[in-house]
Amino acid sequence: MYFQQKHVQKFMDKYEDRARLLISCPDQPGIVAAVTTFLYEQGANIVESSQYSTDPEGGTFFLRIEFDAPNISKRKEAIEGEFATIAQQFEMKWRLSLHTHMKKVAIFVSKEEHCLLELLWEWQAGELLADFALVISNHEHMREIVESFGIPYYYIPVTKETKQEAEEKQIQLLKEYDIDVIVLARYMQILSPRFVATFPARIINIHHSFLPAFIGARPYEQAYRRGVKLIGATSHYVTDDLDEGPIIEQDVERVDHKHHVEDLKRIGRMIEKTVLVRALKWHLEDRVIIHENKTIVFK
Repeated sequence: MYFQQKHVQKFMDKYEDRARLLISCPDQPGIVAAVTTFLYEQGANIVESSQYSTDPEGGTFFLRIEFDAPNISKRKEAIEGEFATIAQQFEMKWRLSLHTHMKKVAIFVSKEEHCLLELLWEWQAGELLADFALVISNHEHMREIVESFGIPYYYIPVTKETKQEAEEKQIQLLKEYDIDVIVLARYMQILSPRFVATFPARIINIHHSFLPAFIGARPYEQAYRRGVKLIGATSHYVTDDLDEGPIIEQDVERVDHKHHVEDLKRIGRMIEKTVLVRALKWHLEDRVIIHENKTIVFK
């Protein structure tokens, strides 16, 4: 915990004047010029800029800009007010966030520990700059590990009969902690439509398969029966359609006929944890914009 706090303080000191601006709008000439001129007039220095258009003729334009501006934390509300005029002119969906804003993260986990441990280690090492506020589980297995990191652990059992009551308790906790993002680190329960609707575009899942192949349960067994030569993992935002939400990150590893189901699971676990960490990191850094059922990821 001490080392994580040390990393956070160093980060806060280094980036106290930095902010991020994310924009999506109908593509047309003059967007970048208007935005950069506005930032210049605010005394800002652009340090990173990425853009993409689905089609320059009538498509959607996406822009992510990081910039330094003196006393940005105190001026944020005033800058937002002034930028609203430009946003209205170009029909923008946009948000301005401080680089030093620590998003509050809730982790959901069941019995498998590999994704949870990877998240905790990366967080402790300062690679995931966030407030890991709590862990919620339908089993007691991970309590000792989680509490050793100084993170509150809540055991909420879930059965078919108690699912609605359990989700009510979970939602109440998440609201009490004012959670920004929920990470399903191999949480082996299907979330209800009501739960998903309560936290739209704020739930990140890791699926132990290279979607859209082998959706649902037991994907490694499905893959083994098909004799696949590649296995992978997919991190995506959760929607009501099982394993079909906007994909943030994927990765694969080659396998062959010598690999049995347990081998696939072992290799898959390595892929799962790295893919989940990358997806969460990009979300925390405001590098992901959802467009329809896809994502624009400015890496």
